[in-house]
Amino acid sequence: MLTLELNMSLKAKIEAVIYASEVPVTLAQLVGLLGEEAQTELDYTRSTQQTLSLEATDAEATATEPTTVPTRDDEAVTNGAPDSVESAPGDETSMTDQPEAVAAADPAAAVAARAEKARMTRLRVYFRELLDQLIDEYATSERGLEIREVAGGFRFATKPEYHDAVRGFVKTLKPPLKLTLQSLETLAVVAYKQPVTAPEISEIRGVDSSGVLGSLMARKLITTAGRKHVIGRPILYKTTREFLLKFGLKDVSELPSIEEFEKMAGQLAEQEEMAMESKPSSLPEPADEPGPHSPELEDDESGPSAVETVSP
Repeated sequence: MLTLELNMSLKAKIEAVIYASEVPVTLAQLVGLLGEEAQTELDYTRSTQQTLSLEATDAEATATEPTTVPTRDDEAVTNGAPDSVESAPGDETSMTDQPEAVAAADPAAAVAARAEKARMTRLRVYFRELLDQLIDEYATSERGLEIREVAGGFRFATKPEYHDAVRGFVKTLKPPLKLTLQSLETLAVVAYKQPVTAPEISEIRGVDSSGVLGSLMARKLITTAGRKHVIGRPILYKTTREFLLKFGLKDVSELPSIEEFEKMAGQLAEQEEMAMESKPSSLPEPADEPGPHSPELEDDESGPSAVETVSP
């Protein structure tokens, strides 16, 4: 009963930490914060199991122990027999030298390091088991929240079936950060082709994307990933951890398929058209730049320029 109470207490603390954190909580953070309590639970569980095992062994030995009384002949044989646990003279040297050999091969520091590493591994496995239990409990209950593994950690999120209710509430709050179709296309190229250079992105999209890349970097959705080892050494771009957080992904392998992305892009384009018809935006996001040889800025990829140069 005490073990169950300790376990529930630790699970409740894990639950509270994940709930209070604004970013996903990793296993390493949980071990560092609650490792001592988890170690206490493991030690208590181990000692309880050993006690139960010893009691069961004693009970079996008592049940099977013979009740015969030894005879005089048996006593004579027992009294005259040599001590069975006494080792032979030739064995004393080997038994004495063995610990020294072990100590020479495994210094105390190395042994302590391995023991600490094994302890940390047990704690990580134990915390993972508790997290899996919490994930299952939230998934199978009538709660509106669930625990998701996102960007190498764990965080609370609303269940998909309550999306409409949450969406209606969020609309009453501060408007969320929105991406234009150009930004979404550029971000998709980076996500699916990363690491990728700006010229490669522009070649795929058919238009220079330098301005959109700067906007995405300012929003911390993409970042640089070194330089490509080719002539000119262009900068490589990749998605960030913030990108995984914004889209609720565990890693880039959970990205939707190309067909799903095209459907999302189509829906976004329709929403943009409706928004432009109802109310023009006063502060539009930086659009794609036309190219390095033209001083003009374009509203879109095919329309007329918004600023024209005047000849002297």
